[in-house]
Amino acid sequence: MRRVSRSAARSFPRARPDRSSSIFSMRLFSSSRSEALAISLDGVSYPLQLRRSKQARSIIVSADTVKGVVRLTLPPYASENQALRFAQSKSDWLNARFAEAVPPVPVEDGGQIAFLGEPYIIRWSPEFARTPEILDGEIRLGGPTELVEARILRWLRARARTIFADDLQFYCSRAGTDLPRLAVGDARRRWGSCSSRKSIRLSWRLVMAPPHVRRSVVAHEVAHLTHMDHSKRFYALLDRIFESDRHVADRWLKDHGRGLHMVGAERQSPPVDRT
Repeated sequence: MRRVSRSAARSFPRARPDRSSSIFSMRLFSSSRSEALAISLDGVSYPLQLRRSKQARSIIVSADTVKGVVRLTLPPYASENQALRFAQSKSDWLNARFAEAVPPVPVEDGGQIAFLGEPYIIRWSPEFARTPEILDGEIRLGGPTELVEARILRWLRARARTIFADDLQFYCSRAGTDLPRLAVGDARRRWGSCSSRKSIRLSWRLVMAPPHVRRSVVAHEVAHLTHMDHSKRFYALLDRIFESDRHVADRWLKDHGRGLHMVGAERQSPPVDRT
């Protein structure tokens, strides 16, 4: 399994009651239990989502910088008030996560997106064909203007499937293994995964990354067809079949992976100032 290199989630020790006032100008409020909680960080309000988990051993806070939501996972023994106080105590950490968030990248006429690691300007014209095509550093398409984003994202997914199939053919041949079933998805927390049923799922967003980055993820999952772990044998096989430096690819995903998830991401309404 190849996970997204950086998660917003972070686990902390069991929360202790804290009756002191916040020094980060932060409020927690809810007008009724039927309405969603919200959390105010320096006067900016974010929805707050609570979830209980039998597996959780401590309260976990995470910042979903794509949707603009703060999430809390509670173990069975923790009270809701404990969770709220705990979130309040982590306001500086939450502020830092939202401050470093990558803004959404609109897929629209005049916008710019990457394909195979190269930047392209989106150009719409009623004279262009409805199916996107690359020409002179542009991705050109026609058709209804309101369908520009949908058509380009659909085109990217289709190109991703074709390219992934070629990559799988190459690495399965080098690994001496049968071709798996290919699924193309859009998981938030992993770039690729391999099931025990010999099925590989890959994020279509990898088609926007440089080729060596995409291919490192495919090679990683192909190696899992033989070794369903991260043992020395797994990495020995991966290093044998992958032609480049996987550490360079890993670093690129760590530095730029969040940006791939922001292409076509839903643009949130501006946070409400509750102060």
